[in-house]
Amino acid sequence: MSELSINTTQNVKINFIAATAGERLGAYFIDLFIKGCYIAFISWFFFYVLNFEKVLRGVDSWSYGAVLLMLYFPVIIYSITLESIFEGQSFGKKLVKIKVVKIDGYQAGFGDYLMRWFFRIIDFTSFYGLVGLIAIVSSKKSQRLGDMVAGTAVITLKNKINISHTILEEIGDSYVPTYPLVIKLSDNDMRIIKETYQRAIAKNDQEIIYKLVEKIESVSGIKNQSGNNNDFIRVILKDYNFYTQHM
Repeated sequence: MSELSINTTQNVKINFIAATAGERLGAYFIDLFIKGCYIAFISWFFFYVLNFEKVLRGVDSWSYGAVLLMLYFPVIIYSITLESIFEGQSFGKKLVKIKVVKIDGYQAGFGDYLMRWFFRIIDFTSFYGLVGLIAIVSSKKSQRLGDMVAGTAVITLKNKINISHTILEEIGDSYVPTYPLVIKLSDNDMRIIKETYQRAIAKNDQEIIYKLVEKIESVSGIKNQSGNNNDFIRVILKDYNFYTQHM
């Protein structure tokens, strides 16, 4: 296993363990099995149970192809859909316990997943997946071509303290949150915020704290109501833990 060091935009270094080629292949074959089961079921149901072939008999090749595309379209968008919904994980990745993250430390977005999905054509289709496998093995950050273009990497979550454990703040039973929009942020965002804040406090670096507040406001849409940057960040951390614990 190779260590993946991510430098965030706040110049905070976070170390992860890059997923191995074996883990990624395991997730790939699990997803492939799920997609295969879907194709088998759809084919059996529409062409055997409903005798759909008879209905399509006599239509032109373009119409026939369009119908097949609609039936099997979920297989085509399987990875990009699930990774967007589950924040970097498909069912295969969930079972193997690996996840897609951005190299800059933030949660990957739809555009990143789209770029990775598009490059699957090269990574997995060319030479039976040899291109993607070679890229993963030879890359320092275990990236396939899609990862390199999207600025992402795949990390392992095995034997690791859950990222949320590093952002817990003490809140009492009577705690009343202030900023509901804090749920727009991810666990990874909150970890970066907490580590950056603690580092700035240790150095009494008010400039970094000010920039951190600006970043939180721009990303989440939250406005500092307290007028004090330190109080604002502490409340943001507590509010996030309140909402995630009560969801």
